[in-house]
Amino acid sequence: MRVVDPCGCFPTGRHYPGIAHLIKVRAIGCAPEIDPATPWIDCRIAFLDVETTGKDPQKDRVVELAVVLGERGEVIDRKSWLINPGVPISAESSAVHGIKEEDVVGKPNFAEVAPEILSVLEGCVPAAYNASFDKSFVLAELDRAGIRPNAPPPAIRRDVEWLDPLTFARELYKDEESRALGDMAARLGIQLVKAHRATDDSEAALRVLYALGKDARVPKNYAGLVQEQRRLGRVQDEARRMWRKTN
Repeated sequence: MRVVDPCGCFPTGRHYPGIAHLIKVRAIGCAPEIDPATPWIDCRIAFLDVETTGKDPQKDRVVELAVVLGERGEVIDRKSWLINPGVPISAESSAVHGIKEEDVVGKPNFAEVAPEILSVLEGCVPAAYNASFDKSFVLAELDRAGIRPNAPPPAIRRDVEWLDPLTFARELYKDEESRALGDMAARLGIQLVKAHRATDDSEAALRVLYALGKDARVPKNYAGLVQEQRRLGRVQDEARRMWRKTN
């Protein structure tokens, strides 16, 4: 059932305080096991980052995956896996993340580490910087491995929106030339030591999300954040389409 206003209002805008508590609704894009009214900063967030053999999730593979867990504005755990992709790592990709063929020799393939990854993601709000990239690779790897859990964590359910601080960075810093992770981290005073390595990127991006969340224009509850992100995403997608038409 649709919900666009997590404040207790009906979609019509009218309030029915006598019966509102009897009606259960779900905000689109939210994980149903997480109360949509919860302040998102209090939620356990699983911030993912993948390094890959290339840019196409249908033919390229994950070589490194990291999950940094955050809760109540703090980093509480870090997990990472080097993965043997079973295909060559392009020189172009190695030049970005520094992972070479010899680094993954003898490492497990994605299917072997998938159960551990899924366990870490259980019950967490998923997030990534430029989330469509990371989400597409994670889902593609799971599909190739034939892994379909009976009770999948939010991150691998296609109807659950991943939080993406890049969407808010594009809005809040629209006059800046770049909203790339490294530039946003530097702008906000966040340390990023090993750019384009999964754990370092994940942690820096999580801290960017927490920093952006302090802005008064960013909704404070989980459902509100997801709905605003979806709205901004549509606006930004349309702006990019218009730009392509005129250039």
